[in-house]
Amino acid sequence: MTAIKIAIADDYKIYRDGLKLCLSSDNNLQFLFEAENGEELMKLLESNQPDVILMDLKMPLLDGVESTKLIRKKYKEIKVLVVTMYDSDKFIIHLMESGANGYLLKNAEPKEIIKAIYTVHENGYYFNDLVNKALLKKLVVKNNLIPSFNNDIELTRQEQQVLELICEEKTVAEIGTQLLLSVRSVEGIRQKLIEKIGVRNTAGLVMFAVKNGLTE
Repeated sequence: MTAIKIAIADDYKIYRDGLKLCLSSDNNLQFLFEAENGEELMKLLESNQPDVILMDLKMPLLDGVESTKLIRKKYKEIKVLVVTMYDSDKFIIHLMESGANGYLLKNAEPKEIIKAIYTVHENGYYFNDLVNKALLKKLVVKNNLIPSFNNDIELTRQEQQVLELICEEKTVAEIGTQLLLSVRSVEGIRQKLIEKIGVRNTAGLVMFAVKNGLTE
């Protein structure tokens, strides 16, 4: 397996050191660099792009929210895994809708952090109980529990199948095997879904499916 390249953005050195120690227990995770704020992170990304960034929210100069938005515009393939002390629903929803691929609290166990890294790298998103509850609360508040399809979006049967399997947390390879498609074909369909629905990443596809009753 090719090593997953990791970067850390957090203004507390002691926490960065703790994360690096946590990651060092897995030989498939390769630490690239660390940044103490979003501005430094964006400069480092110009010369070296990781697969996954572990991103704090509250940082000086450029915070995690704005950094995530910039990364989503400039480096679409990089996955952003937010790791923060803020468990507010508004932060969770805003970050996920801004293009974050997952959201963890800083008291998360090392095993969950590593699992989240693998999951966002493979599937494009990591939805834990924290994110699921925030999404469900938003749906209830907005009275969107009843499916409401966008008339402007028509999915083909194949696109619906791929979307359903994405929501089941299947990898691209697993989807290809089940639907008798190549990995490249599945990636093409996933990208077409992102463009057609108008979301930023795979996490956005899942949110669309949940909002529109396309998944259980």
